[in-house]
Amino acid sequence: MNRKIGQIFLIAVVGALIGGSLVLGYGGRFLSKSTPQNMTPIQSLLQEPAAQAQVSEARNTPLVRAAQTVGPAVVGITNKAYARNSFNRKELVEQGVGSGVIFDGNGYIATNNHVVENAQEITVSLADGRVLAGRVLGADPATDLAVVKVDATGLPTAVLGDSDGLLVGEPALAIGNPLGLEFKGSVTAGVISALNRSIEIGERKFKLIQTDAAINPGNSGGALVNADGVVVGINSAKIAVAGVEGIGFSIPINTARPILQSLIEKGRVVRAYLGVGILDRNTAATYGYELTIDKGVYLLQIAKGGPADKAGLREGDVILKIGDTEVNSVADLRGAVDEQAVGNTVSVTILRKGNQQTVNVLLEEMPTPQ
Repeated sequence: MNRKIGQIFLIAVVGALIGGSLVLGYGGRFLSKSTPQNMTPIQSLLQEPAAQAQVSEARNTPLVRAAQTVGPAVVGITNKAYARNSFNRKELVEQGVGSGVIFDGNGYIATNNHVVENAQEITVSLADGRVLAGRVLGADPATDLAVVKVDATGLPTAVLGDSDGLLVGEPALAIGNPLGLEFKGSVTAGVISALNRSIEIGERKFKLIQTDAAINPGNSGGALVNADGVVVGINSAKIAVAGVEGIGFSIPINTARPILQSLIEKGRVVRAYLGVGILDRNTAATYGYELTIDKGVYLLQIAKGGPADKAGLREGDVILKIGDTEVNSVADLRGAVDEQAVGNTVSVTILRKGNQQTVNVLLEEMPTPQ
């Protein structure tokens, strides 16, 4: 019995050795480091690709080139002011961060008024990593524009284009610092959604560019750029309402250009002045009044010695037109007067005790707020 088991065991061992040699003989072909020419090692799939001599036209689009052109000229602007800490000590704290556009290599930067408003210290973060001290040369709350100056030369600049030539549907980029400097130089793409959008903010109407390029907090003061790589607007506002997406607004650069020039030269914008305090039906309701007029604006106050006073306008008159422009709101009247130059004589159509008449008013320069 034992001899028979021993024979069986010997046969098994011999068979195992023969089978193993067969596996090594044929399987070794697959386990060997050398590979057939019709197979690719995994390592070859992970090798770095060869450097491309140039980027393909499919990738190097006009928008890519526009971002590369204007991006270096877009900066971050940090607004700081003094505040009391928990120990009732004054300390300099950050109020907010916005964006700006260098339009002159000697350190002139366009931004929004609300970005620098009430600032006691301004710092400007350049695209190359430098941080410079800035100062506000002038600001215009009426148009939400301001100019910041840094003491530097040879800075990268953006070319200011022609916003009057924009086409609805053409590509557009918004470049800025959404949500702060952590995301500085961000580029979002969209189209020009509409032109001359009339938006009423406070007592004035603004004609703005509408775009669906994302404009988030921190983008204010940044550049709206077309596919030619020129700045066509200064990003300013976004409708932030639940369920509303892709509606941003930018100040047309043709509107901004003379304002920026005036802020550099005079530190303010010179505007024509009528010298009246008025109410429309909406503002009257806000203050608890009820106006029983079908059109026009109610003349509530007249500045003593001002243009309206000199021309003979009276409290209680209803102003119907400034020149040929009908005015049915406070914003309408402000806009109509803003279109006039200081020193112009403008016809003002009024309703007085049921009778319509026209009075000529010589517009003067708006006094500087004290």
